[in-house]
Amino acid sequence: MTRLAIVTGSTRPHRRGRAVADWVLTTARKAASEGVEVELVDLADFALPVLDEPAPAAWGVYAHEHTRRWSEAIAAFDGYVFVTPEYNHGVPGPLKNATDHLYAEWHHKAVGFVGYGVNGGVRAVEQLRQIAAELKLADVGPQVALSTYTDFDYTGVDLTDPTVTGVFAPDERHADDLAALLDEVTVWSRALAPVRDRSEREPAAAHS
Repeated sequence: MTRLAIVTGSTRPHRRGRAVADWVLTTARKAASEGVEVELVDLADFALPVLDEPAPAAWGVYAHEHTRRWSEAIAAFDGYVFVTPEYNHGVPGPLKNATDHLYAEWHHKAVGFVGYGVNGGVRAVEQLRQIAAELKLADVGPQVALSTYTDFDYTGVDLTDPTVTGVFAPDERHADDLAALLDEVTVWSRALAPVRDRSEREPAAAHS
């Protein structure tokens, strides 16, 4: 069984990210081939504080229950799709913080990116690709770039209300981009399975 996680990148109240993540999740489940499970992992459900572990994540020794809970959730998957906004030209703090809490749990898995924002979240995604490389995540080429101007419907909405997010209504062209992304994440997640198996065996062999 290959397990994929759709990971929300924002925890902000009135965020657009959950609607986008639900679209990705629904699409992924419809398109999933046999032997593939897809689940939502919402950062808002974990309430991770700013990184507070006394040991580096690379040690894999966690002092806090919130980190152990996050570790168990992420370790259970073989690949990921990060759904991320772009904050001030970069990665939102909660998502960067969440990646930094862990290390080996990310290794030798695939990741794809769905960005949204004024410029489609592309600059946040570029930063995430650099982070992914350090975490030994294999990032796939296809990505989805959603505009908060053209992929959300504000008909009948009071635009003076600061909590307004609009109704998520992605342009049809994004469906093909998402399909390509999901296909590659699935293929690479499966292809990297032997590498994950080997890396899990090696520490045990080294101490035998």
